[in-house]
Amino acid sequence: MRETSGFATFDEFFHHWSHQRGDAIAHQEGDRTTTFAEMEVRSRQIAAFLGELGVNKGDRIAWIGKNADLYFQIFYAAARIGVVMAPIGWRLAPAEMAYILNDTGARVVFAGNGFGDVVRDLRALAPRVTHVLDEEAAGEAIAGCPAIAITPAGPDDAALQLYTSGTTGHPKGAVLCQRNFFGLRKPALDAGLPWAEWSDDEAILVCMPCAHIGGTGLGVMAFSGGVRAIIQSEFSAEGALAGVAQGITRFFIVPAALQMLIQHPLAQQTDFSRLRYVLYGAAPIPLDLLREAVTTIPNAQFMQCYGMTETTGTICVLPPWDHDMAGNARMRSAGHAVPGVEIRIVDGAGREVPRGTVGEISTRSSNNMLHYWNLPDATAKTMDGEGWVRTGDAAYMDDDGYVFIQDRIKDMIITGGENVYPAEVESAIYGHPDIAEVAVIGVPDARWGEAVKACVVPRPGHTIDPDSVIAWARARIAGFKVPKSIDVIDALPRNPTGKIMRRSLREPYWAAMERQVN
Repeated sequence: MRETSGFATFDEFFHHWSHQRGDAIAHQEGDRTTTFAEMEVRSRQIAAFLGELGVNKGDRIAWIGKNADLYFQIFYAAARIGVVMAPIGWRLAPAEMAYILNDTGARVVFAGNGFGDVVRDLRALAPRVTHVLDEEAAGEAIAGCPAIAITPAGPDDAALQLYTSGTTGHPKGAVLCQRNFFGLRKPALDAGLPWAEWSDDEAILVCMPCAHIGGTGLGVMAFSGGVRAIIQSEFSAEGALAGVAQGITRFFIVPAALQMLIQHPLAQQTDFSRLRYVLYGAAPIPLDLLREAVTTIPNAQFMQCYGMTETTGTICVLPPWDHDMAGNARMRSAGHAVPGVEIRIVDGAGREVPRGTVGEISTRSSNNMLHYWNLPDATAKTMDGEGWVRTGDAAYMDDDGYVFIQDRIKDMIITGGENVYPAEVESAIYGHPDIAEVAVIGVPDARWGEAVKACVVPRPGHTIDPDSVIAWARARIAGFKVPKSIDVIDALPRNPTGKIMRRSLREPYWAAMERQVN
């Protein structure tokens, strides 16, 4: 592991692991396995296949579907030669998928199992697409290609384009380069962090969506560590427990999913003794849930991970030794910066504020994205000329460097680990014949952390049926963004400039909570 600490490209990892651990399993999906040696050959076949399709360095390709070993193999191979993968969330509505496809300019789209017809139906909305390849057909075509010699891409070449929900209603493509994925490995090893080391017998479960950094990022983590990635199409408690039986030693999970796992009837019959680390994020872990999880998985160490797409995932960790079953002050934090990452709390002008003062989290490291795709103004608002990225999260830092998140400056709602921006939902609801105005907020939810709520004002002389509003939204946006509840009110609270005061709408629901995130 340490001999790879200076690697910064996919090509270097392909060469190294195919020689050092060629017979070891790199990918396992169901009963199908692929060794590191086979992965190296297949990557050069994929490079040949992309060349036959007219895909060149710097071009974007897309994947629409659930997790699959083929997705990761195409992504790694494409990154190796400087082609950029843009995975698109399979839960998105067709119009949302089409917007992202058009934004990428991708001409080649790979469709995961069961999504071929969905992608083909999108071609009317995405006229640039020239090739739609089903998973099975793509696999057969790749197998028939020669394993060509390649010209490898460099550390600063783009590799992945992940779309984040936009506060203006349109998602933004965060462009991540190869160095973003690998730059923090050496500082972690040099610091002697135990979780930075991997044993040959380890395996990591990849079940979070590949269109999220928490899904694709885990796949890259396993690949760079030279260990087995057990790939599942999506999260289910049954699947995760099956992964434990297959020998996973680490996985990442959001607290809502962890609760489903440990409360599943089969959990009490599962041997968790090989599980070493439970990484969780997207929300703090409730103390009662932590206690239940530790009782169920007694050998594992728990770590909270804080990060975002624009930082290529984790930049802040609450380590195992700060998890106290009796509860402590630090467990209310997101932890402290990992080695190689700078974090500071700043005011509106970007000046660092005193310790204990609430401001916005700003961070700088080799993990920070290159830019937003074709959005220089949005990039400039998020990242300054010195490489500092403003996260949009309000927090304070204590004297020991622990970060305590208080609220979300950008109004984002996190429900079950999925990011939802009010503007997206409001745009979907506008146009309902009975609604004059709408504001969307997140409210506490015992299962999902937060639930989406819409506060609506009726048109004069109209009556609003909440069920019709939910149905209206469901026809236009992904299911996880659809409001779970509707409040009909007389008027939206506004400040003197006319801006909707979402905080006033949120206050009654969060009054009993210690902080404004759950």
